[in-house]
Amino acid sequence: MIVIVVGVAGCGKTTVGVMLADRLRWRFADADAFHSPANIAKMRSGVPLTDADRRPWLAAIAAWMDERIAAGESAIAGCSALKQSYRDELLTGRPAARLAYLEISREVAHARLVARHGHFFTAALMDSQFAELEPPHETNRVIVLDGTAAPDRLVAEIIERFGLAPGQT
Repeated sequence: MIVIVVGVAGCGKTTVGVMLADRLRWRFADADAFHSPANIAKMRSGVPLTDADRRPWLAAIAAWMDERIAAGESAIAGCSALKQSYRDELLTGRPAARLAYLEISREVAHARLVARHGHFFTAALMDSQFAELEPPHETNRVIVLDGTAAPDRLVAEIIERFGLAPGQT
């Protein structure tokens, strides 16, 4: 099983993803680590990424997922996956993959990004995230959660709604 925790910058993907991985004793990957140095430099300078910039990044995340699946390992990934086409790329052909979308408002995202220090993605890029965002709809593989809820509550809801258990593959 692969669970991808998605949403705009500041929604809590990393916080929730790490807590979920710890609780389930699964591996966690932050999609930020899959960005090229050029993408990071671009974002650090306040320039939003394009679809062309994101293609190799999404391919790297998908390859990581495929490695976990081939090894019979369950894992958690935190990834913005703002557009439906990005989510389709990550879910298609991976029947064991699930997606948990942490929904927050612009106001909450802004407050969280302003308070965050030392990250290459700043509040200056927030509008680009919301401009690109195509919020997902719930399906049997996709859940939509209130990203303002306490992280431990979100973790419990993800586990319950997807029927997850430690050691599950």
